[in-house]
Amino acid sequence: MTDQHYEWERFTPAQRLARFTIFLGIAIGFMLSLRTVEIIPEFLYDAPSQIGDLFARMWPPDTGSYAVNIHDALIETLNIAGLGTMLALLLALPVGLMSAKNITRIPALNWFAKLILVSSRSVNSLVWAILFVAVFGPGALAGTVAIGFRSIGFCGKLMGEALEECDPGPIEALKAAGAPWTSIFLKGYWPQIAPAFWGITLFRWDINVRESSVIGLVGAGGIGVALDTALNLFRWDEVSLILLCIFAVVIAAEILVTKIRERII
Repeated sequence: MTDQHYEWERFTPAQRLARFTIFLGIAIGFMLSLRTVEIIPEFLYDAPSQIGDLFARMWPPDTGSYAVNIHDALIETLNIAGLGTMLALLLALPVGLMSAKNITRIPALNWFAKLILVSSRSVNSLVWAILFVAVFGPGALAGTVAIGFRSIGFCGKLMGEALEECDPGPIEALKAAGAPWTSIFLKGYWPQIAPAFWGITLFRWDINVRESSVIGLVGAGGIGVALDTALNLFRWDEVSLILLCIFAVVIAAEILVTKIRERII
């Protein structure tokens, strides 16, 4: 009788080959990326002193410029975020209904709705802002429309998924009773998706407050315009104040959204 020895191996040869191939691909991609980035060593070595010099110019912040250049731009940023979110919800609701397979049972419309949602999410807010600045000209209108169109994909996708997850029992009961579609939606679907709807609204508004601070760099209104002006004029003390204001608004929006979610959801 011969003794049999078993050797335990964590991965099979095929799995080891697959892991090696993946790691090799990542290493090759990393090396190619380094060649594409074209890092200049002289600038890299000089970066610490440049950062120190920049912070020295930015401190202390120019608090006197808040009332003159920053306050109105900050309020405009909040208005862009709020109106853009409302525009997104108005446009995203029908797209979300069209993407939900349990409501719209036409595959062509489902795919068309998904195309709209993907197209909205795949284009960055800055790109949308550049496009609408070319259409409407510089200002808050271009920023509001850009924020709205960028948010359609986010809001519509989550609302469509919430609609597909609804319990069909109440819906079938309303249909059996002969209720019209508006009653089916308001009495059957809406109570089930209301928490998700308000959660999506608050979360998206929070995101839009941050994005509204950036799109002004391309002329779409808001505090980004003031930031771009201060950068172009090398007013580093005013730049630091603008950055502090943006940070404060983002933190305040985060706290506000958290408190509202705790109360209504």
